[in-house]
Amino acid sequence: MAGTGENTLNRAEQFIWLTARVLEQRRFAHHFMKGSADAVETALAAYLNEDGGYGHALEPDLRGPVSQPLHTAHALSVLDSIGRCSGLRVERICRFLTDVSTKEGALPALLPTQRGYPAAPFIPIVDDPPAELLATGPVVGLLHRNAVWHAWLFRATDFCWAAVDGLRTSHPYEIEAAVAFLDGAPDRPRAEAAADRLGRLMRDQRLAVLDPEQRAQYPVAAGYAPGEQHFPYDYARGPESLARRWFTDAEMDLALDHLAAGQETDGGWPVTWRQWAPGTALEGRPLVTLRALQTLRAHGRLD
Repeated sequence: MAGTGENTLNRAEQFIWLTARVLEQRRFAHHFMKGSADAVETALAAYLNEDGGYGHALEPDLRGPVSQPLHTAHALSVLDSIGRCSGLRVERICRFLTDVSTKEGALPALLPTQRGYPAAPFIPIVDDPPAELLATGPVVGLLHRNAVWHAWLFRATDFCWAAVDGLRTSHPYEIEAAVAFLDGAPDRPRAEAAADRLGRLMRDQRLAVLDPEQRAQYPVAAGYAPGEQHFPYDYARGPESLARRWFTDAEMDLALDHLAAGQETDGGWPVTWRQWAPGTALEGRPLVTLRALQTLRAHGRLD
């Protein structure tokens, strides 16, 4: 399919300058206007805590100053996107991950230190949170892709393999996390075999909308917001992902057409997950918009 017109990017730029936090403004400038990676890292540093983790609502649905695995995973993804996922900055993050890991050596989604600060009601706060593939998989995959070697990774990688191999039923965000792990896992033959099995599971359980015009016929996962469905591009963020093999060219083209058409009149894309506070929706939309633009560009849809 033809690339998306220049107007898409121009409209998104106006939306970012109008609504985004400084970090997302700097990220947009870096990715689409040849802006400085140093400026992105400086903006990200505002969210860094002395324990080596990140807080301060870097992930908008978790408010307050305390470091959390989800904030820290977000920070790692930003560093990865600007080619800075290395050195002392990542060593410090890995020490934090070691300190907050469960007895399995993996990450919980949310530490009980969040208690007392506002947080999305759909993210439960418990005293002894379990390790989750949802929190651990993307971090482990990203670190492996950047050739980071740290003692924390050994047990965390084993946990991810066991979690992926044990999946029999799932939901879209967990499948996303599994793909993020498999795309970076060092054992490529094993990762490819696991991805093939997950692709069949995804299709059997209808966890991706393959025809946007028939969207109402696809189920919404339990606990998700109405209309919070996933599309092929949510799993295959770029053509190099193992999840790209799950979809035909026609299915991917339909999905990317749907993504491009989702840009709203103000230039941004909508948040699809459940909303619980006005400020979190405002901060979430620039994040979703950046992700949409990066996905479209990775698939050759932004000229």
